[in-house]
Amino acid sequence: MSTSKTTWHHIRRSPFQSLAAISTLAFSFFVFSAFYIISSGLSSTLKFFESKPEITIFLKDGLDKDTVESIQKEISSYPDLKEIRFISKEKALEIYKEQNKDNQMLTEMVTASILPASFEISALNPNILSQIAQNFSQKKDIVDEIIYQQDVVQSLITWTNNIRRFGIILVSVLATLAFFVISVIIGMKITNRKDEIKISRLLGASRFYTKKAFLLEGIIYGILGSFIGWLIASLLAYHFANDINNFFKPVTFIRFDLNYYLKILGIANLAGVTISYLASLVGVRRYIK
Repeated sequence: MSTSKTTWHHIRRSPFQSLAAISTLAFSFFVFSAFYIISSGLSSTLKFFESKPEITIFLKDGLDKDTVESIQKEISSYPDLKEIRFISKEKALEIYKEQNKDNQMLTEMVTASILPASFEISALNPNILSQIAQNFSQKKDIVDEIIYQQDVVQSLITWTNNIRRFGIILVSVLATLAFFVISVIIGMKITNRKDEIKISRLLGASRFYTKKAFLLEGIIYGILGSFIGWLIASLLAYHFANDINNFFKPVTFIRFDLNYYLKILGIANLAGVTISYLASLVGVRRYIK
């Protein structure tokens, strides 16, 4: 019997053990693929905000035209400004309706009166934005809220780093668990076939030939497990992509690039085969002398 046939014979004879090994790997690489996609999306979001230094000053309701003009004049006095845009309540409503045109319920519930007017300011020198944010944050009588993208960038960096650390720790724990599960399962299969192994050795089979079927079995677990985990994560990402991308507009948080997903699959397959092969190697070295 060829090595490949022997391997499939081993898998079919103990389907529950094989299913346990594949399921453990599939869950591990589902988590890996999901965190890879999330991490990439956060990186895209971070790059977007880093490339657009901007500050938004939301004004309190009830300010007269002269007050708004004096605010604009004060902002214009700062050097190195790239653009100052005044967004009236009516303009804010137009922008809101455009951003939510696919959800009629949201657009019907919002009127111009409940949206604040604002100034959107971009600068050639980000330090100027910091000065503007600091100065206008003290004008509580005319300023309702200030959104400074540097604060957003810092928050995104913190979130991205924390999620990456958590993902690395979780994937490492799951990969270690998968390693031991496969090693134990291969060891159990070898123990259950001790008599067959002894007979084949007596008939002249080499030690490597005896080990080869179990090593190939481990590799098959790695390929199937990593593929299934990647497939589930990719399908879920594709299913929720539009909703998530609409939330993160104008950033494309989840890509629709086939090469991107094939890259994740390649990494997952390589890692899956490596983990399962090493786990099988430990098992056969321990039980086949």
